[in-house]
Parts: sequence; C-alpha cells; structure tokens
Amino acid sequence: MEVTTAERVTTEERYASGGEGRELSSQNLLEAFLKTVSKHGDEPALLTKDDTWATWNELRDRVARIAGGLASLGVSKGDTVAMLLNNRPEFVACDLGAMALGGVPFSIYQTASPEQIAYQANDAGAKVAITESSLLERLEQAREAGAEIEHVIVVDGDGGDQTLDQLMDVDPEFDLEPNASEIGPDDLLTLIYTSGTTGPPKGVQLTHRNLLSLVSGIEEMIPMPERGRVISWLPAAHIAERGANYYLPVVYGLSITVCPEPRKIIEFLPTVKPSWFFAVPRIWEKAKAAIEGQIASLPDEQREPAQKAIGAAIQKVRLEQAGQEVPEDLAKAVEQAEEQMFADIRARMGLDEAVSVNVGAAPTPPEVLEFFHAIGIPVGELWGMSETCGVVTCNPPGEVKLGTVGPPVPGMEVKLAEDGEVLVRGASNMPGYRNMPEATAETIDDNGWLVTGDIGELDEDGYLKIVDRKKELIINAAGKNMSPANIESKLKLIPLVDQAVAIGDQRKYNTALLTLDPDAARGWAKKRGVDEDLASLAENEDLLEEVEKGVNEANEELARVEQVKRYKVLPEAWEPGGDELTPTMKLKRKPIAEKYEEEIESLYE
Repeated sequence: MEVTTAERVTTEERYASGGEGRELSSQNLLEAFLKTVSKHGDEPALLTKDDTWATWNELRDRVARIAGGLASLGVSKGDTVAMLLNNRPEFVACDLGAMALGGVPFSIYQTASPEQIAYQANDAGAKVAITESSLLERLEQAREAGAEIEHVIVVDGDGGDQTLDQLMDVDPEFDLEPNASEIGPDDLLTLIYTSGTTGPPKGVQLTHRNLLSLVSGIEEMIPMPERGRVISWLPAAHIAERGANYYLPVVYGLSITVCPEPRKIIEFLPTVKPSWFFAVPRIWEKAKAAIEGQIASLPDEQREPAQKAIGAAIQKVRLEQAGQEVPEDLAKAVEQAEEQMFADIRARMGLDEAVSVNVGAAPTPPEVLEFFHAIGIPVGELWGMSETCGVVTCNPPGEVKLGTVGPPVPGMEVKLAEDGEVLVRGASNMPGYRNMPEATAETIDDNGWLVTGDIGELDEDGYLKIVDRKKELIINAAGKNMSPANIESKLKLIPLVDQAVAIGDQRKYNTALLTLDPDAARGWAKKRGVDEDLASLAENEDLLEEVEKGVNEANEELARVEQVKRYKVLPEAWEPGGDELTPTMKLKRKPIAEKYEEEIESLYE
C-alpha cells in the first residue's frame, strides 16, 4: 500500500485542524443533545409537514421517559435495541432514548424480509425491538423465524408486548443528566448493516467518537446556520439519513421535518426550504427531467429563450470549471436569466435558502451536475461508506469541482494504493465489523488504513475522483478496462429509462438491460392513448424507437469500446430492496446476472 507523497492528502493540508484524535466538543451524543436542548429549548425540534411535533424541551422529556421505560426492560450500556420504523418523529425520540442509556440502537430496512430481520437482530444480540403497526406482522414473523427478541414495543397503537405510551409511563421522572458522564467517546453508538450486494450484510460498528468527529468535520466545511432546517426522508438504516438528517441536527440544533413517504420529498422541499439537502443521484436526474419537460411544453416564444438561457448558463459553468474567462456578453445573458428565470425555479423547488446541496451513494452524470449549477443550485458530490460514518470527502460550498467528490473532510486522510484503490484513515473510521474479526482485518490494516474497494484519482488540489468499484470494472475479451457506472449514467439520462445495467465482462462487446421509468412511460402512453401497462409498453414499437434514439445518443458520448451494441428493455420496474436493487438503489449485479441470465445470453447470440 505504499504511495508517493503526491498521492496522499490529509485534512491538515486544507484546514487548520483535523486528523485522528481531534478534540471533541462533546464526549458523546447524549451530552451533545443536552447542550442543544439547553441552547434551543422551546424552538421546534421535530415537525410534520403541517405542525410542530416537539420542541427541544419536549423532545428531552420524551427521551427521558422512553429511556426510563427501556431501563425497566433491562436495557443498559452496550445493549442493542432494534428499530423497524418508517420515517416518523417517534424514531428520533426512541433512538435517543436507547442511546441515553448507553445502549446501541440500530435500524433495519423496512423492506427486509422476516429472515433478514431475524439475522440482523440475532447478530446484534437485540432483545428489545421498536416498531409500528404497519410493520408489526413482519417483525412477529421474524420472531417465528428465530429472532430472539423478547420485547416488542409498538409506537402507534396496540400490538406487540407493549405500546410506546405504556413504556413512557413506567418511569416518567427518569433523569438523563447522570448518564451523560457515563458514556465514553469510544462506546458504541449504533450499528449500520450494509445493504450488501452479495452475501449477508455486515454490521458496521460506529462509536460516539466516530460520529461526533464526522459532524464536527462537516460543520467546519459547511457551516450550519442558526435555526437551520433539514428533512428526514431516507431510510434510517442508511448512514446518510442517520448522519445528515438525525445526528447532525441533534448536535447543531437544526429542526427536523419528517417526510413519511420518500416519494413525496419533492412536495416537502418548497414547504420546508431546507438549509442542507442530500439526495441520491436518481432524485436529481428526475428533477432535471421534470424541469426540462416543463420547459419543453411551453409555447415556442417562451420555450426557445428558456432553452437558450440554460444553454448559456451551462456554457458559463464549463468555462468557470475549466478556469477560463467568461465573456462579458455571456455573463450578462446568464445574469438576465437568473433574474427572469433561475431564481424562480429555485424558489419553486424549495432550494433557494440552502447553504449546501449534496449528492452521493452512486455516481452522478456530469450533465446533471452542470444543469443544476447552471440554474444556481451548486450540487456537490460527496463520497464515503458506512464504515466511515458516511462521508470521507465532500465538495465545499463555493469550491465545487464537477467530476470529483471533493477533498477530505476535517478528521480524515486519503491516499491511493499502487493499483489506484482509495484508502482512508481518520477519526470517523469504524473500529470493526460486529462478530466478524476476519472481515475487519481484511478491511483495516495495522496502520489504520481502511480499504474502500473504490478506484480513484487525486488532483493537484487534493480533490478525489472516483473511477469505479474495483470489483465491478468491466474487462472485455480484449482486456480493455471500462467503468460500467459511466456507461450506465449515460443510459439513465434517456427520459424513458429508469434503471440501466451494463454488461460486457469477458465479452466481445457491451450490452445492457434497461427498465422503463414508470411515471415517464405511463405519461408517454397517456398522451398517445395506448395501454399504460409496463409490460405492454416494453414491447411498444414507437416507445422502443424513442429508447433506441436515446441509446444512440448515449453511445455518441462513449468511447467506441464502451458503446452498447445491443440491449433489452425489461417488462417490469425494479424497486428498492427488491431482487435487483439494494434499499439505497445500488445495483445488485450478481443477482441481476443470475436472474436475467437468459435475457443476457440472448444479447450475445
């Protein structure tokens, strides 16, 4: 793993502070929470779309009562508590309640099967589980499948062994303060079970130090405003949700508005106007398509100037990113478009008050990033893993480099191995996987460097570019290395396409499996008065002709060896947590190859 000095970037090179062992302002999350309560008291802490669910003072009271109830069930320092909940305010209160005892609350994906729930609960050693009525049956099935859970608490009604109200009435005078000095920075805070594209999920163990170091580094890079706002909308089992929309707001006193259905996030943005917003690439791809669709539907006298304005703004972004001078007439044209068009788009999206807007979890097409920068929403890519508390590098506001995932956040260090694999070290690195010492030893070396499995490049300013997953590179029959993610990002820009998987490892040419975007495809069908069923649309000649046109356009932007020669439009949609996608919408490449073996082989006949 030896590298040259030029291939190594430390946070000390960009920030005055940083590196493992940085001083923490709080020793644990409970202490940080109580400081936030003391500072913000009667300000809103948790909100629904229409109302304030709890102020910080009210939240503290709920947390104390939940902690008292859990203590009566035997939960104490180091004990795990399983959480199977949708996005709802009770999640924050219950998670904090378990943490306040020195416990280790962890979340399970709502899409998990009873067998998966049983595996994670037993691996974690959870005797207590907190759920809601809509998910109770699956949790009970998990108990039947072998989950050794002794107490089930239901937050929204009857069922299980106890309701949340009953739990809170056990010890309503429980005092949180003494526990704040009992929890050490290196005690476990939570477990993140990797969604796992192959094999059983690994339990990533994260400590209070890991988390507090990360949020401190993020805040140093992206200063959080007083009375800032975030939206809780991603699964709590994903580190991005826990970090961005739970832990960081608790530490810095940002209000959390809960969006119970992820599909409705676009509706929540204009209402909340978040100070910081993070989303996966697919959200930004769909938002771009929606804006472009609205512009395309305008009368000619409005559409043409709007499209010309966006084209000019994209040209300006490209010049600025290349470090070139922007001609005066181009700058004036974009300034005029800002006043007449772009400011209104941002306001309607609800992103006109955002300090920082970020994207991560998968590669984002450059065209998407350029588009949002052009209309004044400087989306910055960030990168990390569950094993690093979710973030290692991040594009700082005002210093975004398109095509990179930014420099290391304070507290983290990055270097490249001889084969280009990205290695990271710092205060946010996990201590190891739960019950998997061999996997831990394979992932973290004796010097603390964690192997990421990603291939990357570092530029002269210390910004990291992720090329691809080490194990997912396509190596064709001629020995040419290619990035499937790069190919797929081009294909997913086709308006009618939702998911794309590139195939070509050890093959003579590349092929692809495509799924239709249900909303776009049905909208296309409705306009033409044809059957809106996806299976029928996957065989509709006119629709396939439009997809073909899109594939040809995508191929024009790819090197000859990367181009897709043949493809198959599948007659169904892929859902997060299903056979083909993880809950965070990453491709399960091996299961896809097995499930669609016949379709793939037909593309090579």
